[in-house]
Amino acid sequence: MAGQLKEVRNRIKSVQSTQQITKAMKMVSAAKLRRAQDAIIQMRPYARKLQEMLSNIVSNTEGESGMALAVERPVERVLLIVITSDRGLAGAYNANVIKLAKQTIREQYSAQYAKGNVEIWSLGKKGYEHFAKNNYNADATHRDIFHNLSFENVQVVAQTAMRAFEQKQFDVVEIIYSEFKNAATQRFVVERFLPIPKVKKVAGTTKSDFIFDPNKEELIAELMPKILNTQLFKAVLDAHASEHGARMTAMDKASENANELLRNLRISYNRARQAAITTELTEIVSGAAALQG
Repeated sequence: MAGQLKEVRNRIKSVQSTQQITKAMKMVSAAKLRRAQDAIIQMRPYARKLQEMLSNIVSNTEGESGMALAVERPVERVLLIVITSDRGLAGAYNANVIKLAKQTIREQYSAQYAKGNVEIWSLGKKGYEHFAKNNYNADATHRDIFHNLSFENVQVVAQTAMRAFEQKQFDVVEIIYSEFKNAATQRFVVERFLPIPKVKKVAGTTKSDFIFDPNKEELIAELMPKILNTQLFKAVLDAHASEHGARMTAMDKASENANELLRNLRISYNRARQAAITTELTEIVSGAAALQG
């Protein structure tokens, strides 16, 4: 009986120690989430307006010079930029991004994958580790992007992808990431990066009329790379905020589960202690009765 009580006490101490860790991790993630959330909320309207403007320009300047990044070709070679985190303990966050990447390959690019023409650039270690382990064509060049997250470092990735597209190393580039909604909700999306998507024309609508100064070719050549840099940076910021939101939620649930486990363990401990006391009392009473007899 004493051994059973000791075992339950040890389990209680172990769960309490784990709970302290999960609570600390929740607090750290909450602090990081506030900064990441502020960054993406400030960035999102600007990035969306730029993307809308770029798509409109591309739609209304079809066939003109300076549009190499908007040229649609038969899709033979595919690049997927998959944004995950460096660390785990974030619930199903990384698993959902990876699942969406695999689903995209299976449903949209299965023929290209069968030929070995699907390449994955992983931003974040978890994605790279999974795809490399499962024999996908995964590139590790940019996996440490979150070690020093900045616009300049993300810009390098975007510019490398743009050069590869212009040189026809890839015919399409997709970004797969988690769009941040709130701490408990993320939306996992596939977003076209290259060629630049055109705005779908609706019957009865007039095309956007832009006045270009300086000339159109010069402005497009200058604008396109900057807007695409911003688009990828927004996706990275979305993913960064989503990671901290998912981890904070996961640690909060883990702390709640620890409370429930502690409650059950304490009930087990009290029952075992009461049983031990009852046994001791029974032995005392039996001994006293034997002496009186």
